[in-house]
Amino acid sequence: MSKRRAIILSVTVEGLSQAETARLFDVSESTVSRLIARYRAEGNAAFEPKSRRPKSSPTRVDDIVTELTVNLRVDLTKQGLDAGPITIQWHLKRHHDITVSVSTIRRRLLAAGLIEPAPKKRPKTSYMRFEAELPNETWQSDFTHIYLADGSDTETITWLDDHSRKAFHVSVHRRVTGKIVVDTFDQTAETNGFPASVLTDNGLVYTARFAGFRGGRNALETRLAELGIKQKHTRPSHPTTTGKVERFQQTMKKWLTARPPAQTMGELQRLIDEFVEIYNHQRPHTSLGNVTPAVAYKRLPKDFPHDEGAGNHYRIRHDIVDPTGTVSLRRAGRMHHIMVSRKHKRTPVILIIDDLDIRVVNKTTGELLRRLTLDTNIGYQPLFKKSKGPNP
Repeated sequence: MSKRRAIILSVTVEGLSQAETARLFDVSESTVSRLIARYRAEGNAAFEPKSRRPKSSPTRVDDIVTELTVNLRVDLTKQGLDAGPITIQWHLKRHHDITVSVSTIRRRLLAAGLIEPAPKKRPKTSYMRFEAELPNETWQSDFTHIYLADGSDTETITWLDDHSRKAFHVSVHRRVTGKIVVDTFDQTAETNGFPASVLTDNGLVYTARFAGFRGGRNALETRLAELGIKQKHTRPSHPTTTGKVERFQQTMKKWLTARPPAQTMGELQRLIDEFVEIYNHQRPHTSLGNVTPAVAYKRLPKDFPHDEGAGNHYRIRHDIVDPTGTVSLRRAGRMHHIMVSRKHKRTPVILIIDDLDIRVVNKTTGELLRRLTLDTNIGYQPLFKKSKGPNP
């Protein structure tokens, strides 16, 4: 028998006074009086202690908010979008004008069995993050493979602002070439202005620095040099340098995977355009202070190219005159064949390249075999230009 029940029965059944009962059980008379009053009002319920739960809790999430939280989690997950507590908090505030703490949302999701308790993670302060301070300070670019419903492969190129994560340009191609890289860069610049720098990996469509004997600049390198835009590359075996654009591509693929595969490149492009609209304007980014990339891109002044010019394209190249009397030179992604003379076939030569000014020198004797201004419009550079009139 509980002490509470014994006190009540001593007064109501045994007939002891409240003072005698208080002395018997070593409690105050007010305690005995309070128990007897409750017994008379509630009956046998007085034998059990009252619930300590408050009648109302201002911080308790009501059923409607809990339902919204769960529905948002399910809907965003089905769409292939981020559905974490921070994102759900943003949607509740933006679309329902409801303010709920992230910890409360996390508890509701745990209670619903929609997330599992996360193990202890590496502290965020231990990561070294690199981020441009201004919009247009650095653009990142990369391309990735996406397969159509019939299994055919396509390549999608992305231009993305490093500071705001805004996706400027995402387009689908059968294969991404050097020309497509330059064309998409120019299209992006027409709308957003030129960046101060460009960051890419070491793919041949972005740089020719690992092209071996081919050397020279490719089309993008030439274009950026003309505009005075600094070009930066990832270190070999360090792909995380371009992590922002690669993370964007992963998010895009996750969104696409939640939908039936596109049948054609045109259908895939329409899906990607829809995703870019959501990503730029409807999806908050935690690293941006929980605002969208479009908002982050507009809130600070834009950077621009600071170089007055990248200077002439100067390099030295060693070659051997081929049996036809020519040497080859790649510039801006295009191969040019320069006629020297058949009498110099198999002669080791040095090409001194100062932008479009080319000198071909005999490596052994130092004799100048030919000097010309490269005509970038034609592939074959003859010794003499053909006359338009009659042959003299």
